[in-house]
Amino acid sequence: MMRIHKVYHRLSFLSLSPPSPPPCALPLKLSQFGPLRTAGHLRTKSRRNSARLSSTMISSSSSRLRNLVPVNSVLAEDGGSNGSAASSAATATIEDEALEAGYRLPPPEIRDIVDAPPLPALSLSPHRDKILFLKRRALPPLAELARPEEKLAGMRIDGKCNTRSRMSFYTGIGIHQLLSDGSLGPEKEVHGLPDGAKINFVTWSPDGQHLSFSVRVDDEENNSSMLRVWVADVETGETRPLFQSHDICLNAVFENFVWVNNSTLLVCMIPLSRGDPPKKPLVPSGPKIQSNELKNVVQVRTFQDLLKDEYDEDLFDYYATSQLVLASLDGTTREVGTPAVYTSMDPSPDRKYLLITSIHRPYSFIVPCGRFPKKVDLWTTDGVFVRELCDLPLAENIPIAFNSVRKGMRSINWRADKPSTLYWAETQDEGDAKVEVSPRDIVYTQPAEPLEGEEKPTILHKLDLRYGGISWCDDSLALVYESWYKTRRTRTWVISPGFNDVSPRILFDRSSEDVYSDPGSPMLRRTSVGTYVIAKIKKENCEGNYVLLNGSGATPEGNIPFLDLFEINTGSKVRIWESDKEKYYETVVAFMSDQNDGDLLLDQLKILTSKESKTENTQYFIKSWHDKKACQITNFPHPYPQLASLQKEMIRYQRKDGVQLTATLYLPPGYDPSKEGPLPCLVWSYPGEFKSKEAAGQVRGSPNEFPGIGPTSALLWLARRFAILSGPTIPIIGEGDEEANDRYVEQLVASAEAAVEEVIRRGVAHPSKIAVGGHSYGAFMTANLLAHAPHLFCCGIARSGAYNRTLTPFGFQNEDRTLWEATTTYVEMSPFMSANKIKKPILLIHGEEDSNPGTLTMQSDRFFNALKGHGALCRLAILPYESHGYAARESIMHVLWETDRWLQKFCVSNTSDVNADLNTCTDDVNVGATDSKSKPVAASGGGGQELVEFEHEDRHPMPRSLLCPLMHRKLF
Repeated sequence: MMRIHKVYHRLSFLSLSPPSPPPCALPLKLSQFGPLRTAGHLRTKSRRNSARLSSTMISSSSSRLRNLVPVNSVLAEDGGSNGSAASSAATATIEDEALEAGYRLPPPEIRDIVDAPPLPALSLSPHRDKILFLKRRALPPLAELARPEEKLAGMRIDGKCNTRSRMSFYTGIGIHQLLSDGSLGPEKEVHGLPDGAKINFVTWSPDGQHLSFSVRVDDEENNSSMLRVWVADVETGETRPLFQSHDICLNAVFENFVWVNNSTLLVCMIPLSRGDPPKKPLVPSGPKIQSNELKNVVQVRTFQDLLKDEYDEDLFDYYATSQLVLASLDGTTREVGTPAVYTSMDPSPDRKYLLITSIHRPYSFIVPCGRFPKKVDLWTTDGVFVRELCDLPLAENIPIAFNSVRKGMRSINWRADKPSTLYWAETQDEGDAKVEVSPRDIVYTQPAEPLEGEEKPTILHKLDLRYGGISWCDDSLALVYESWYKTRRTRTWVISPGFNDVSPRILFDRSSEDVYSDPGSPMLRRTSVGTYVIAKIKKENCEGNYVLLNGSGATPEGNIPFLDLFEINTGSKVRIWESDKEKYYETVVAFMSDQNDGDLLLDQLKILTSKESKTENTQYFIKSWHDKKACQITNFPHPYPQLASLQKEMIRYQRKDGVQLTATLYLPPGYDPSKEGPLPCLVWSYPGEFKSKEAAGQVRGSPNEFPGIGPTSALLWLARRFAILSGPTIPIIGEGDEEANDRYVEQLVASAEAAVEEVIRRGVAHPSKIAVGGHSYGAFMTANLLAHAPHLFCCGIARSGAYNRTLTPFGFQNEDRTLWEATTTYVEMSPFMSANKIKKPILLIHGEEDSNPGTLTMQSDRFFNALKGHGALCRLAILPYESHGYAARESIMHVLWETDRWLQKFCVSNTSDVNADLNTCTDDVNVGATDSKSKPVAASGGGGQELVEFEHEDRHPMPRSLLCPLMHRKLF
């Protein structure tokens, strides 16, 4: 399922998401709105840990993760600041209060923005005649995160609900008719749900007449916290449970349910014969033993939450095992197959077959469940077994080098343009990216049930780079994608799947880093059977093979999204639409005129766009080509009117080695430099790696995008009169055979120096009041800057980072060399090794239950102890129950309080050389902790300072643009 996401600081938009995307479309990160945590790094399918929408899905106000930035927190709950003029007695009292246990609140100007009600998510019906408004709540209470969870096979499971833990939900569904004039009709509320219903996995039936979704209600007495499948009639809004029996509950640990046809669903239910969970033995049966007596080379990254023993294996089976049930809307049900750990169920386009994937023993104690033995079978939609496609063994030894993959059949999918034809890829290099071989991947195709004598699959295409997916159109046209991370090379092939005499040819061959040369991706249309294929466009009085390329339009002035009419055979193109580059940022989201099969007439096109500006939040429009009209279909209120007049500018400057850099500069509403002078400034960023200076210097993003503000965004501190330098580019460049990280510190410092010099030159930032912060790899950056560039910043805020790279010896971030291959690099990059050099105040924040590979909570614990051991002015706040991103209201508010206090104390009030002050700090301050799990644990060292947190940004180790051009496009 393709997910299109605009992730803003405040609100995250889920864009249109068709049920049958091209196989190359990597499920994009579903940003958990408000009460939800950002769970992109946990996702195996976008339907898993977040509310799923099976047709077109949009979310309201959006913003890019790269822009997430923190700002200040105040010392006291009433918002009072910590001024430098306080008496020594008052200061002592303040320090005592700062170490008190308990959750704190940030000042009202920050708190009011964070507590604002979230806007709904939107979902278009298959026929584009209706739109769902999916209601959401504000931030969840900590009690929800405190629910017991099982950490098994790289996942976290809520045993009470038998689903992934910390799952987001909707609180209601509103249905709007899309009227003939393009406006929305009045809302029809889906009704008949139990009070307090938590809704997940909202899915349209193929004909758009019904909705299916799960419902749970927290009620300890009658066990209704289990998920149950409900259906709703779209015309009336009436709902009812799909199963009459209250004992049939959904198992949503992996797959959940899927429409087999317009009236039947295939559901993963908890086996009725399942008893109580296995009990952990009081006495172990023996020692825990791992062995490598065969001397196999097995290198794995620092995965977390893995299975530990036989009991964990049994517990994993208990929660993950499902019984498949065919359930019709008329109430008939039938069990199919036997209970197993089913991970996916994909109907063929003609709805005659099912592609069923399951995992099985032997399990592993060193890799997560995605690498367990995997079996893929073909069934009929009546539940009759047809044949086994593959049974892949345990994959513990996939090399850590990028572009290494699992051996055997992978990426098995249905052709979107055929009734029931399968295709997949198989590696020819044993899955090892370091092996030189040609071809490297082969793509095969085969009918679901081959005719006698045709059992051998057909070779569709051979690739010398790593396969990245296919966009299908018909027998005359398909686009095949391949890429290679080391060189950043990406290629698009044109093939004719139904004509063996037509030779494949390269359509695009470019660097994935070169955003200026990105031609865009083909727009997809919905077929009558619900799949999505490349839309062929017919132009009046013109012969040719036309498609529409939808691109972000990166330019030196910022992104200007566009639509190009592209002739596949000749490569000629004409720009038929582009965003207004003067004021607005508008992007094409989907077709609204593709309800019928066949070519689309250019002069009859209708498209859905999202439109925003610096001061106007995102609204959605329907544009008609024939009358050139644009009809606005949403009218969402401004999410934070108190910052509606903030000032935003995309700025450019240069690093001392000539690399062009960019950043987004935000200034508070009504800021007048002649009256206020330079402001305290917060710099929030996240380094990136590049293979060329030219690519590193290209502008990404638009100056006209709406500045969305998330619950822990740095932009919140605009309300506290800070200047915010958001996302200044920190390129780490390794040209040719050079490895970028070998000059990490040098390039990091040079980039930071250029950014600081620019805001000082502009007169918006006070030279002694510039703070730096970041989340995850941005926290790693922050600690390194305080160690190696103490002259630039007055203090730092580091959230959920990793600081000692020897604890991640088999690679981290985009580094795929091991510690033993690049010892010097690992050591020099680690701020832990330079803890004795950090003399500026640093605030560390970490979730106590961080599940992100590489950023174990231990990283912050040990780094804090190293800092304290050298008398550094530091503070560590550990957030109970929180993972890599922070979710609970209590946690987020406390993070904001910690942050604001830190910034007020060491940035706003900084009037002297902090280095001189720190040289006199020798006394440690005891840990202000509590044994209660209901309070944050805070620790201070050196000067007894505090901690804070902001919205985080997770990065996939491989850029999405390298995996497939469709992955990072706003396609439908």
